[in-house]
Amino acid sequence: MGLTGLDIFKLTPKKNCKDCGFPTCLAFSMKVASGAAEIEKCPHISSDALSKLAEATAPPMKTITIGRGETEYKLGGETVLYRHEKTFVNRNRFAVLLCDSMDDGEIESKLHSIKRVNYIRIGEEMRVEIIAFKYGGNRKRYVNLINKVKESGLKLTYMLICEDVDLLSEVLKIVKDDNPIVHGTTKENYRDMVNLVKSNKYVLGLKAPSLSELYDLVGEIQKLDYKELILDVGSNSIKEAFQNTVQIRRTALKEGDRTFGYPSIIFVNQLARNDKFMEIAISSLFIMKYGSIIVLEDIDYARALPLFALRQNIFTDPQRPMRVEPDIYSINNADDNSPVLCTVDFALTYFIVSGEIERSKVPVYLAIPDAGGLSVLTAWAAGKFSGLSIAKFIKEMGVEERTNCRKLVIPGKVAVLKGDIEDSLPGWEVIVGTDEAMHLPRFLRELDKEINGAGSIA
Repeated sequence: MGLTGLDIFKLTPKKNCKDCGFPTCLAFSMKVASGAAEIEKCPHISSDALSKLAEATAPPMKTITIGRGETEYKLGGETVLYRHEKTFVNRNRFAVLLCDSMDDGEIESKLHSIKRVNYIRIGEEMRVEIIAFKYGGNRKRYVNLINKVKESGLKLTYMLICEDVDLLSEVLKIVKDDNPIVHGTTKENYRDMVNLVKSNKYVLGLKAPSLSELYDLVGEIQKLDYKELILDVGSNSIKEAFQNTVQIRRTALKEGDRTFGYPSIIFVNQLARNDKFMEIAISSLFIMKYGSIIVLEDIDYARALPLFALRQNIFTDPQRPMRVEPDIYSINNADDNSPVLCTVDFALTYFIVSGEIERSKVPVYLAIPDAGGLSVLTAWAAGKFSGLSIAKFIKEMGVEERTNCRKLVIPGKVAVLKGDIEDSLPGWEVIVGTDEAMHLPRFLRELDKEINGAGSIA
């Protein structure tokens, strides 16, 4: 932060009105200085003071907005180098590259892949967010390509990769309402590019032969009073791209130099040299190390499953466990004669247990009460996964109306809860299940035979 609490206090109205939620203006100023409050919470501060303070107290890395509506995303705004220090704020986004030099079959294949790879993981939609249009020299085909994707109905943010200002002026008319990224700003065309996008505040992508030249280019554009920028770290080699990305982030956050306080774009497709598995490996590196936009050659499940899962894990608050929604989940077409299995809402536990239930092919209702997003033993030790809480959840969710079976399976590691649950749920038989999820398929098949007789599972 550029200002101390006392510096901020001098610019406040000093009314002590408490409208900001703090008892005094000084207390509020101290919170703003520490980053625990936003200066905008003071409704009485003058516009001049607000503009001074907003700039001085803003994170050293600027937050930029791309896209519009359902495809609007924020990039940057980070305040720490390492996730465990606080948390990462705005997750990186994935792009797939199209070029007018590609044949129709390749373009159709990529668009089909983008549409096909779309799934939900822990309540979050997993898909490619950005489509990058690279200009390869054929003006008419480039315009037609953008129109084709625009008319496809795919929910994507657009990135135009082109250094030709006249062509960009033409194609921006097609996507003018979609807040695209305009990438291709160099030391030769930066004035024309700024003039092209300034009225609409589109994000400009900057590139230069070296990091020092990129630094100088950012400085020149800032002199033109334009700061909606994203920085291309280069793609000559993996080593250079990595060093540049880390140096840009460290310069902004550790040295407080706002010249490099912008998100980064990584063309992983170029670094990987047409090797899909190398592309996955390099993308994994830049998910963790500061790639705001990661450009891929294509998308398929081999790429999506590891990369989207890693991103989701990295860009979650380390102080808030990943969890699933408390509910009763029907697995394998559970019916009115299916048993109930109960476990915690910790996401990893849920997906492991539900996967093993699916593998067993036994119809089961999976009860997931609110256990604070903790693992089984941790939740039990913390009093969040108790006999009373489980019984209360079973009653409140109306499980008895869904199934006539009165068998409730609990994790083997909390067998001690059996008595408490049976006391709270008259008429239910509480069965102590396995200690490990890997043994569930055999356990559930034997339970199913007990309930429905031999041969009930094909």
